[in-house]
Amino acid sequence: QVQLVESGGGLVQTGGSVRLSCQASGTYFTINRMGWYRQVPGKQREMLATITKDGETTYSDSWKGRFIISRDNAKNTVYLQGTGLKPEDTGVYYCTARAYEVSFNYRDAWGPGTQVTVSS
Repeated sequence: QVQLVESGGGLVQTGGSVRLSCQASGTYFTINRMGWYRQVPGKQREMLATITKDGETTYSDSWKGRFIISRDNAKNTVYLQGTGLKPEDTGVYYCTARAYEVSFNYRDAWGPGTQVTVSS
């Protein structure tokens, strides 16, 4: 089973920046896609960005170029860099990874989340 731990969250003022990281560990065959999700109070959990082992990225249109996802395969870590933060960015940010036990058997793992609060 894969374990994910996020870090880097905290209190940020409007217009500020944040850098989140998530490291994967545990027992698995391989991890292909990793990503970041966000849950805002009163809203459904939404996908913000994903990245494959080969570096192919996918972004949500709502980010509008304010976030960048990256990955360090050697460290089994995925990063999220955000700039120009807004109060509506406040929420719990979750890291996810699709871990394969064997070639075609996989399960999506989730980290406990890290709180990002953007003051108005």
